[in-house]
Amino acid sequence: MWVNMHQAKSQLSRLARLVREGEEVVICRSGRPWVRLTAYQEPVEPREPGGLEGQIVIGPDFDAEDDEIIAAFEDCELFPGKRDDE
Repeated sequence: MWVNMHQAKSQLSRLARLVREGEEVVICRSGRPWVRLTAYQEPVEPREPGGLEGQIVIGPDFDAEDDEIIAAFEDCELFPGKRDDE
C-alpha cells in the first residue's frame, strides 16, 4: 500500500497495525516512494560455535555400513532394480 505523507501522519496507528499484520506500507513524498514501514523485530544474537565441545561423543562405528539399512534402501520402490549381490 502506498500512502502520501499527509495520510501517513493522520493514519499512523492504522498503518502500523497493517504493517504488523503483514501489509507492506510505503510512504510517498511528492508522489514518489520515500520510506517503507517495517515491523520491529528483536535483534538475533549471533550463535557462538563450540558450545557443546567435549559433551558429544560419536561412536567409533558411526559410519560403519549396516546391511539391514542398505537392504531396506535397495529393496524399496524409490530405488527399483536388481541388487548388486543378486
